[in-house]
Amino acid sequence: MSARFAVAAGTAMLSLGAPALAQDAERGARLYAEHCAVCHGAGLRGDGPMAEVLLVSPPDLTGIAARYDGTFPRAGVAWRIDGRDPILSHGGDMPLFGFVFSEMSEVLRSEGGQTVVTSAEVLDLISFLEANQR
Repeated sequence: MSARFAVAAGTAMLSLGAPALAQDAERGARLYAEHCAVCHGAGLRGDGPMAEVLLVSPPDLTGIAARYDGTFPRAGVAWRIDGRDPILSHGGDMPLFGFVFSEMSEVLRSEGGQTVVTSAEVLDLISFLEANQR
């Protein structure tokens, strides 16, 4: 194998991991504070200042993985945030943020291996939420 081919192959392999590098939990924390904490609370427990006036209580976001047998459903969370979740697309309790985070330029894999295109902001929020599971 030539050195040039080895470098090209290595570069190609590294580029496959690029979406994972785009995830920034600190940026996700800032986005969460700006867009989500008013309902879900600063501690992600569903007790934000708006929670008491909502018809449906916001869920505790620290227990997402626990509700899925310890596996954090990254694609499902992306779909919930951006409005592609089938339940939300027909009218749900949570506001849809797909229009806010609209540059769909990042890729993640669903739990079943399906390719999911989403925004960097949604990936950052997912990274933050995943880091805060109990």
